[in-house]
Amino acid sequence: MPEPLHRLLAPPGTADAKPIWCIDADSWPAVRERLPSAAQKFADAAGFEPKPGNHLLLPGAGGTVGGVLLALDKMGDRARNPFLPGKITQLLPAGIWRLEAPPADPRLGALAFLLGAYRFTRYRKSEAKEVRLEVPEGVDGRELTRLVEAVFLVRDLVNTPSNDCGPAEIETAVRSVADRFGAAIRSIVGDDLLRENFPLVHAVGRASARAPRLIDLTWGDAKHPKVALIGKGVCFDTGGLDIKSDAGMLLMKKDMGGAASALGLAQMIMDAKLPVRLRLVIPAVENSISGDAFRPGDVLNSRKGLSVEIGNTDAEGRLILADALSFADEDAPDLIVDFATLTGSARVALGPELPAMFTEDEKLADEIARNAYAQSDPCWRMPMWRPYQSMLESKIADTNNVASGNFAGAITAALFLARFVERARSWAHFDLFAWNPTTKPGRPEGGEAQTIRALYALLTARYG
Repeated sequence: MPEPLHRLLAPPGTADAKPIWCIDADSWPAVRERLPSAAQKFADAAGFEPKPGNHLLLPGAGGTVGGVLLALDKMGDRARNPFLPGKITQLLPAGIWRLEAPPADPRLGALAFLLGAYRFTRYRKSEAKEVRLEVPEGVDGRELTRLVEAVFLVRDLVNTPSNDCGPAEIETAVRSVADRFGAAIRSIVGDDLLRENFPLVHAVGRASARAPRLIDLTWGDAKHPKVALIGKGVCFDTGGLDIKSDAGMLLMKKDMGGAASALGLAQMIMDAKLPVRLRLVIPAVENSISGDAFRPGDVLNSRKGLSVEIGNTDAEGRLILADALSFADEDAPDLIVDFATLTGSARVALGPELPAMFTEDEKLADEIARNAYAQSDPCWRMPMWRPYQSMLESKIADTNNVASGNFAGAITAALFLARFVERARSWAHFDLFAWNPTTKPGRPEGGEAQTIRALYALLTARYG
């Protein structure tokens, strides 16, 4: 029996599927000749032009819709905007649709169509139309389902406001995924973090009424290569005593985007049954303000034994990641990948759509770049410029959690984290935004899964 598909997908050969004619300026004349006569005349009368993003519903028999024209970038120029098929998902009438003249990459075109159907409806009813896509020929429908489910999971978690998504709710989400795939899970909560040597996680989260925790999921055969995923789970960030402005605090529900991303990637790995020994570590906290909040100038110990002077309480994400990275590193894994909405500096340098990636492993960097391009899931490598390590020096502790001065914030954050990784064969750090500021094809405004499709493709190629 075939594995089930996502609710937005229909199996190949579905009867009465209406055509989506994906064209560009070069292919339009030939496709036009393939259209029924009435559709040709309608397109001409409507003045349809094959400019990227243009679409036109075509008439069918008896006053029905017979199909749709969708103009894309030139088929050979996939890098420009392969997600244009996601523009029409919300505009089509209910029914089943098929890529009659598929884009250059039918898999990415189908993925874009499906991702464009996403809506966050937890708090507001949606009159969503039942629009489905027939699995294109040669495309693995189960793999499409795997990708879509993971992206939707990440988006749902990031979009959920902090009153309904605190550390306990993050744990519930991880447990739900663990139960689905038979993974082992434990959670170290509150003062138990001190007893089990996660002092930085405890320090950042202790001021909140919602107890901090370290969530630890393991799955797979212990004999397989070890892969550890770390996700920053700051469920809301006030900035602590170095309090953020109102504008700076407005989107801080998304500060757990790294945790959501790591969980989405873990779900894909387990669903695909990749032969790895997976560990998912999520330090989940709320950076709040109370009489018990950690202070600027405090010196805190870390799991690794390094002392950290607190130069700014708003640089809390790297603190909880430090303990989580140290914990995962103790197992000497083949690969550690961490995801974090870590620095505004990365957004200033690269904008919201292009996550910053750091690694000193040249082979891994090349693998990430190839897969990021192939999956249209971009990132950009930034330098681990070791001379900037001196910016993190402290006169009273082993390191400061922030750099002196206002330069190279994303780089110095990565250098801070690097001090807590020693035994892993390879490590990569992703500084994400995890949010779409505006709606674009296939990427509605709100929470977004960034880099996890690229990492999943890399892991599949390396270990699958």
